[in-house]
Amino acid sequence: MTVSAIVSGVNREGCAKIDADGLEKMNIFHCLAGFVFAVPGIVFAQEVVPEATAGFLKGRPYSPYADRAFPERVFFGDTHVHTALSADAGGGGTRLMPRDAYRFARGEQVTSNTGQPVKLPRPFDFYMITDHSDGMGAITDILSGAPNILADEQGRRFHEAFNQGGEIALRASQEMTASFAQGTISPALNYQPGNPAYERVWDDLISIAEEFNQPGVFTTFAAFEWTSLVQGNNLHRNIILRDGPEKTGQIVPYTTTPPLGSSNPRDLYAWLQIYEDTTGGDALAIAHNGNLSNGWMFSLVDDFADGTPPLDRDYAEQRQKWEPLYEWSQYKGDGETHPLLSSEDEFADFETWDYGNLDASVAKTPEMLPGEYARSGLLRGLALQAELGVNPYKFGANAATDTHIGITTVSEDNFFSKQVPYEPSAERASHVGKAFADGNVAYYGSAYSAAGLTAVWARKNTRGAIFDAMERREAYATTGPRMSVRFFGGDYDPDALARRDLARIGYSGGVPMGGDLSVAEGEAPDFLVYSLRDAVGANLDRIQIVKGWIDTETGAAMERVYDVAWGGERSPGADGMLPPVGNTVDLSIPSWTNTIGSPELGAVWTDPDFDPAEPAFYYARVIEIPTPRWTAYDAVKFGAEMPEGTPMTTQDRAYTSPIWFTPD
Repeated sequence: MTVSAIVSGVNREGCAKIDADGLEKMNIFHCLAGFVFAVPGIVFAQEVVPEATAGFLKGRPYSPYADRAFPERVFFGDTHVHTALSADAGGGGTRLMPRDAYRFARGEQVTSNTGQPVKLPRPFDFYMITDHSDGMGAITDILSGAPNILADEQGRRFHEAFNQGGEIALRASQEMTASFAQGTISPALNYQPGNPAYERVWDDLISIAEEFNQPGVFTTFAAFEWTSLVQGNNLHRNIILRDGPEKTGQIVPYTTTPPLGSSNPRDLYAWLQIYEDTTGGDALAIAHNGNLSNGWMFSLVDDFADGTPPLDRDYAEQRQKWEPLYEWSQYKGDGETHPLLSSEDEFADFETWDYGNLDASVAKTPEMLPGEYARSGLLRGLALQAELGVNPYKFGANAATDTHIGITTVSEDNFFSKQVPYEPSAERASHVGKAFADGNVAYYGSAYSAAGLTAVWARKNTRGAIFDAMERREAYATTGPRMSVRFFGGDYDPDALARRDLARIGYSGGVPMGGDLSVAEGEAPDFLVYSLRDAVGANLDRIQIVKGWIDTETGAAMERVYDVAWGGERSPGADGMLPPVGNTVDLSIPSWTNTIGSPELGAVWTDPDFDPAEPAFYYARVIEIPTPRWTAYDAVKFGAEMPEGTPMTTQDRAYTSPIWFTPD
């Protein structure tokens, strides 16, 4: 039986904070205290009930908030941030340093790189500065004109261009990225481990993260970006370390430059293992921007081996182990899916970037797309598991900004973009972002997206709690808003939504996002999903469950999107499609009203097409009602003209980590 339900009102349950040895987890703005999350492989202690009530309460205390042993709070943060210490940021005009970035992220007002005051509407809970490991420390010497830089022809040219600022600095920064991508960067500029400046900058990043880390309030991490860029094809990973300086100080970041580094992910995985073995610490990697990889991100072959043979089991095991999350959305486009891959998905064409690879050296072709997007990557993972016995693409969902200006701004009315020339101005939307070699425009500044944030369910706001939630994939991506989302798979009563303790029900009846589902023989799985809108944001249009599976008869990868809960007085038409929610956006202000949609939605849904012989994944997608995009605010504030076809409204969304079903 399939049941959809709309829940009205707002969850008022309190958000108790629980400390527990071994499983720390969570704190932030929104919390669904009544919603529980299941943690596979962990058994939580049962509370002891006094004799006076034991016979009546069936083993639970009278207070529904007492002795809870599951993640109750959701925390929001950015896992992908660059400051002036990254060469492409500092060269392009960024002057904000790590301390500036942390001050901004915890809620202080700062002055932007172009002299504009800027502040967040709400602080973040956690923050990860991920400056590039290749060339770490070099940009300071390039800008200052250190003797070793000026003695190099390329270094002297970049020094002069960067110090001119503006458009010249931006294009020089892009030229530096392209030369790095094509392997023509001068060794004099590409500082590596062993260089005193390299190690000094890493030590500073560790100590500054420690300086700003406030457990329970604001959590920081030692992190860096491993910038694998093979002939312009983006294979970048952000490396997140769980540990404090006593461990992170024992190493220096891994790079992509031989002989000490490598652009091959297999070698990165080996370095991660060495880090853990050497320090006793914990590390993970998060890949991003498959949409700029030209098909390499979720490849079916080993692109680094002679003859590009098929992927093997060892690669599958290592990638699954070290990459529990993938960055589904950020400034350089949304990465859930593409309209050519998901032609029946009416929401597939969202903040789509499909011009080519990162440096625009090779234009995009349709056959590249299946290796670039999260949904198609998940489908490829199912197929590879059938061949190899291990799924290399078993990743959860996170989102981040990839800001290169030292500040994270994901609110559409507060968007400072990704690079200094695209901080607020009347010209930024129509400014050419990047062009191909023949002069044709790859994209304009209006293409940048104000996304995104990572949300994790945890008990407290500490490094251990946040990291552990990410590692077990109890996380989801949002394109900016801080809506709360719970998603469980298992065995649930259709009447579960009549209760407010949905978390306890979800956890006791199955597994949460990121988990593995088991079902009774012959039974189709149920899914319990619930979302509460951002308290200062827009109402919700609908909740959808996206299913992907492998057809056992044909071997074909299949997908389908199900509307399971929605706001307003709507019903699916004869074609099965749910009518649009409507649009209250007034572009003359710009603004919108929450007179459509719903503040909260939930459903218990049973897969009507379940086949126990077919491997599958399921994830929830929560979509807001239409609101003004940042381009609409620029049009009003600056009277700016927008490039043809520029979207002026958006429907922000959240993507949960999937739940997987694997046949016995």
